[in-house]
Amino acid sequence: MARGPKKHLKRLNAPKHWMLDKMGGAWAPRPNTGPHKLRACLPVIIILRNRLKYALTRREVIQVCMERLVQVDGKVRTDPKFPAGFMDVVTLGPAEKCFDSSASIDRFRIIYDHKGRFVLHPISAQEASFKLCKIMRQQLTAKKIPYVVTHDGRTIRYPDPAIKVDDTVLVDIKSGKITERIKMELGTIVMICKGRNTGRVGQLMNIDKHPGSFSVCHVKDAAGNTFATRMENAFVINEPGRGIKSRVTLPKMKGIKLTILEEASKRSK
Repeated sequence: MARGPKKHLKRLNAPKHWMLDKMGGAWAPRPNTGPHKLRACLPVIIILRNRLKYALTRREVIQVCMERLVQVDGKVRTDPKFPAGFMDVVTLGPAEKCFDSSASIDRFRIIYDHKGRFVLHPISAQEASFKLCKIMRQQLTAKKIPYVVTHDGRTIRYPDPAIKVDDTVLVDIKSGKITERIKMELGTIVMICKGRNTGRVGQLMNIDKHPGSFSVCHVKDAAGNTFATRMENAFVINEPGRGIKSRVTLPKMKGIKLTILEEASKRSK
């Protein structure tokens, strides 16, 4: 019988998108509780040691964190197991230069590639000043104060009354305030952030509503391919009428998933 929270994670049970090699040991870093779920996050230690190769060992990662050189969404994170997730901005450099656009420091956005894997996509200082957040819940407190909860665990009070669940908002990282709203409607550009189509980007063409069950949305990508997924898996990244473009820069392939034959022919060229 369990006697408390689990503190360990076997490497074979770690999320596949961490891309840890099977022979690299028995264990994997288990993320601590935070704004993102265990299987939908990328711990700081994986970012520094396995992805960016800025550190060789866990001890070196701890030393980097303790020097306050790692910021996630503008906040210093000294916990090497802190879970960073989708759309988070990771800044590597002195904490006092995090919001200095002229500072020469590394800035990355955690985003999905076309195969549903987390990538650390380099971004400019201007783009690192904001992030996109999906509205997950809209409620009133016990004292009737309106608030919304975003996909990264933010609770924002007194939002614009026009903001609804499933909409996307632009959040200024420095102030934590909502600066713009992108409504979830037909024609918007969405990225799929869950399921088998994770990482694909396209235009929202149709929504099939099933009362009492899951609503299904139909998406068409830039290559003309159509696919369907649950409505809760769609994340709006741009308004309609602007082509299949995103408010944030996308990694290679721009969210277009190729078939196995198309990938093979592309490699042979």
